[in-house]
Amino acid sequence: MNISVHAEVDLNAVSHADLANAVRFLAVDAIELSQSGHPGLPMGMADVATVLFSRFLKFDAAHPNWPDRDRFVLSAGHGSMLLYALLYLTGGAVSLDDIKAFRQWGSKTPGHPEYGHTPGVETTTGPLGQGIATAVGMALAERMANSQHGDDLVDHFTYVIAGDGCLMEGISQEAISLAGHLQLGRLIVLFDDNGISIDGPTSLATSDDQLARFASSGWSVRRVDGHDPEAIAQAIAEERQTARPSLVACRTIIGYGAPDRQGTEKAHGAPLGTEQTAAARRTLGWDYQPFVVPIPILKAWRLIGQRGQVDRLAWLDRYECASPAQRELFIEGKVLALPSAYAQASAKLRERFATERPKLATRQASQQVLDGIASSIPGLIGGSADLTHSNLTHAKTQVPVTRDRFAGDYIHYGIREHGMAAAMNGIALHGGFIPYGGTFLAFSDYSRPAIRLAALMRLRVIHVMTHDSIGLGEDGPTHQPVEHLAALRVIPNLLVFRPADAVETLEAWDCALEATTRPSVLCLSRQALPTFRSDARGTNRVARGAYLVVTPDGGRDVTLIATGSEVSIAIEAARLLATEHIRAAVVSAPCFALFEEQREEYRAAVLGIAPRVGIEAAVLGDWPRWIGADGEFVGMRGFGASAPAPVLYREFGITPQNIAEAARRAIARKSQ
Repeated sequence: MNISVHAEVDLNAVSHADLANAVRFLAVDAIELSQSGHPGLPMGMADVATVLFSRFLKFDAAHPNWPDRDRFVLSAGHGSMLLYALLYLTGGAVSLDDIKAFRQWGSKTPGHPEYGHTPGVETTTGPLGQGIATAVGMALAERMANSQHGDDLVDHFTYVIAGDGCLMEGISQEAISLAGHLQLGRLIVLFDDNGISIDGPTSLATSDDQLARFASSGWSVRRVDGHDPEAIAQAIAEERQTARPSLVACRTIIGYGAPDRQGTEKAHGAPLGTEQTAAARRTLGWDYQPFVVPIPILKAWRLIGQRGQVDRLAWLDRYECASPAQRELFIEGKVLALPSAYAQASAKLRERFATERPKLATRQASQQVLDGIASSIPGLIGGSADLTHSNLTHAKTQVPVTRDRFAGDYIHYGIREHGMAAAMNGIALHGGFIPYGGTFLAFSDYSRPAIRLAALMRLRVIHVMTHDSIGLGEDGPTHQPVEHLAALRVIPNLLVFRPADAVETLEAWDCALEATTRPSVLCLSRQALPTFRSDARGTNRVARGAYLVVTPDGGRDVTLIATGSEVSIAIEAARLLATEHIRAAVVSAPCFALFEEQREEYRAAVLGIAPRVGIEAAVLGDWPRWIGADGEFVGMRGFGASAPAPVLYREFGITPQNIAEAARRAIARKSQ
């Protein structure tokens, strides 16, 4: 039986209004039952979503992850019941019991959509603007993958439903500008243009002409009646033919159908209540009990969910007919594991660093790592937020991605740190690539919301954050990141690395690339650092999080724990203490998160029972956990200043002499 024809026949027997109302009232009923949620968007955008899913979206509900599906992103994640209703109706992994358990413990239907938690959810949304910015990365990844594999294997669209809030957030402009510049013609944003936000009419806070705004960034734009299915369908069909990203502003009524709530902020973020729910049922002619979808309507929706089987099976046939080399490249493009060529390139670099023991900034060591490994990893995609020559993120073999050449492997994101971080999430979510991007560590504040979402979604995304301390010198306190290490380290499931020399930098890269379910931040120095590691064929010691660099004979009187550029200073302090017959062990701690995961016996052996001194050119943060309540800390107590790096380290007391004095105090306190 031809499924698509059968679906069309059955769909003709069910009206668009019936299909859309099934979405509306599943959302309304779930929100009423949970007494929590946002009914306004699902009610207002049900017509648009129904047209998209029933007439355009290429998907197979039974196989939500097949590679050439269209991507659908609900950027306005507060309207999550719109998506959950569609997943249930089309026969996805969301059941009616899940719908009834909306926002409850253990259900597949949390308050905002979560990637990896609910099958069919392409990305975690909720923080407004993140969805549309992430979708830009997905659309870019589709074009890059298409340039590698051709139309037979990669040929899909990215659709977004975004609200006023998504477009007010600053990240949206970064995303809009980047997408327009790259002419991502397979990106279609359906704007829920209802003129309402939480406080009331959007006119309270904004007067932007959104169509003019998008058009100025190179988008194709138009406005339609968001409750006219034929106008919506015509707009989507025509925008699918454009060579530019598209904005379709769908003029809708928030809370459509609820007579006393629709068109007002009262419909946005609270259950309708018993009376308004009943009134909406009467207004829209939905004469069914809560959670009841009549069999003909449900069957029509299920056929919509099955219709994509034809496309999926045809894609599988094309994949099987591809040459073995092309199939292998496509599989490798998923970068599920690092190839053997990478291990060989990494080992060669390690031997060179350990043998030559260069004195160079860890950002320079990172560039040498990239030069050595970039060509060995299919799908490694670099980039920088207009700091390529400072971050040193461009490998010699890499070619820029442009609107005319998506076959490149380096992205010039422009001065758009937040948009870059979200786009990298989208590239990783799309599949086929390992994205990394660079900026200054002080600007991680601009990237933080997207970094947090990457950690929540368990994505392999790598952030190269250079100029990691007061060691950047003359640029001064605006650029000197004193609190950023502490702020990043508290994000769950995020690996924060601060390597101390070239070997540790290589090992940190290896850890980040191997971390398939965690994002990483590599915090790299501007100033040159000596290479103290000489173990050319040793194990990856950074992977243990912290390890002993100096182990004095006969035990230890004090343990000096340092990260990054301060490790070499701690080693000098240990030598100074040795002249006084004080035995100082030195620990390099490039990644506290990995150290925390080690066995207790290992941590105890590294830290020892002697008094401890923590050393880092940053604020105290979580250091008491590692140095103990009686430990000493040598670091920053406030912001930096503008001066050469050696002067700053001297003036702020991060010197071998001050570390030695802190060690003496710690020992004296212990002996009392």
